[in-house]
Amino acid sequence: MLQLAPVRQSVPDQRAENLSAAVWNGLNAIALSERVRPGMRVAVAVGSRGISCYGEVVRAVVETLQALEAEPFLVPAMGSHGGGTAEGQHAVLVGYGMAELGVPIHSSLEVKQIGEVDGMPIYWDRHAAEADAVIPVNRVKAHTAFRADHESGLCKIMTIGLGKKKGAATLHAHDAATAIPRAAQVILQEMPVAAGVAIVENGRHEPAEIAVLAGERIFEEEPKLLRKAKALQPSIPFSDLDLLIVQEMGKNISGTGMDTNIIGMWRRNGGPREPDFRVLAVLDLTAGSHGNASGVGLADLIPERLRAKIDWHATYTNCLTAGSFAAAKQPAVLPTDREVIETGLMGKDAEKARVVWIQNTLELDTLWLSPALLGEAGDNPSLTQIGSVQSIQFDEAGAFRAPVAETISS
Repeated sequence: MLQLAPVRQSVPDQRAENLSAAVWNGLNAIALSERVRPGMRVAVAVGSRGISCYGEVVRAVVETLQALEAEPFLVPAMGSHGGGTAEGQHAVLVGYGMAELGVPIHSSLEVKQIGEVDGMPIYWDRHAAEADAVIPVNRVKAHTAFRADHESGLCKIMTIGLGKKKGAATLHAHDAATAIPRAAQVILQEMPVAAGVAIVENGRHEPAEIAVLAGERIFEEEPKLLRKAKALQPSIPFSDLDLLIVQEMGKNISGTGMDTNIIGMWRRNGGPREPDFRVLAVLDLTAGSHGNASGVGLADLIPERLRAKIDWHATYTNCLTAGSFAAAKQPAVLPTDREVIETGLMGKDAEKARVVWIQNTLELDTLWLSPALLGEAGDNPSLTQIGSVQSIQFDEAGAFRAPVAETISS
């Protein structure tokens, strides 16, 4: 029987305090009152990621605009997510509590072509294109498919997010790594982007910094924030594992369900197996995914309960729009979590197997390690064992009972 022990990983934990004040002060610092006048209709672009402070930050943006007597409204800026439908994208924002802000949510897949660059048309959400001003709000982090000065952040949400399904497909067809910055520069020249609010998270999936950028400074300043985000991002501190167990994947966790910066970008792009996690077992799909299991194809094994939650239409829509066919493939499906884990360990002595369990690829401050890894963990100053070894448990249906560190004596 596989055994695991809880280990606390020391991760960057600097935290921004008083987020509303940070947004308010930041917008005042760029003289928003000179960019947004009373009566102006302002589109606040909101994406589909599960950012821990998203609701609070967006509320602060809305309230600042209302104090200026502007008329803010929300626009889903999520490409083809939400099943690639206006109703689905509206539901994603409602699920994040955005309807509680008391301003309209204008969700549509209609786009306008607002320019082109090198023969590539640039499309923008109709509601955003017709607004008097636009303020995108997004997390800045490493992309799951490429490395560049502009990866996931304000430029991405302005181009792929507000491009909706048509714009997202166009940019992905032209290589997102180069298409995002080219399209972003055109958008910033042609459209009334008054400001951008960027969120950088620490290693605990908490806000480390809230950066408010004037529209004309977004392109130049975002790479600096990206470097900060990468420096704060934790990892799984082992280069090779026999089995990595991910309790849950989801679109609200990463664009690929699981962050490939954590599980290995080779699973999406090929190349060297670094880190070499030989078997990847994923046990569940988050409710916040709304059935979109984009990235499930990166896993090796899943149980029937995960497959039963997949909306294949939503998953295919998202993956095909991004040109990521492998991400939509179905892994081997086994009846229960128990069989998934047993199969992942096939041919391995459970006492010697190198196994890690994590909740998801955003929450890496607590890891559960098999005994074979505890020696290495003891030599790593960033890791501290916080509980005793225990045998893994399953319920009567064979579902894995996620361990809880605080119930184990140290």
